[in-house]
Amino acid sequence: MKMITAIIRNSKIDALNVALNEIGVHGMTTTYVNGYGKQKGATEVYRGAEMEIKFNPKIRVDIAVTDDKTDQTVGVIVDTAKTGNVGDGKIFITEISKVVRVRTGETNEQVL
Repeated sequence: MKMITAIIRNSKIDALNVALNEIGVHGMTTTYVNGYGKQKGATEVYRGAEMEIKFNPKIRVDIAVTDDKTDQTVGVIVDTAKTGNVGDGKIFITEISKVVRVRTGETNEQVL
């Protein structure tokens, strides 16, 4: 099992949700986050004064999938979230050693 963590643009979350449902991925956790990568921040004008915004708003999406669903899920995230511009985000894939559904005590693939 894998945990896929994607940091994407806020504007892409609804389309990603639809695309993931189409391939049978029905669960995700989202968190609003702020950060920066190579693009750093941006400069904006507020009431006539230039202000440097050091952190960019993004959405973190965490999705637990079976090993055989990993590549397809990552492909859908890339296809859906990509604009071709700096700031499209990153995807991190980590191993999950165990999952437990609290309500029933079921474990691992049964839970996903």
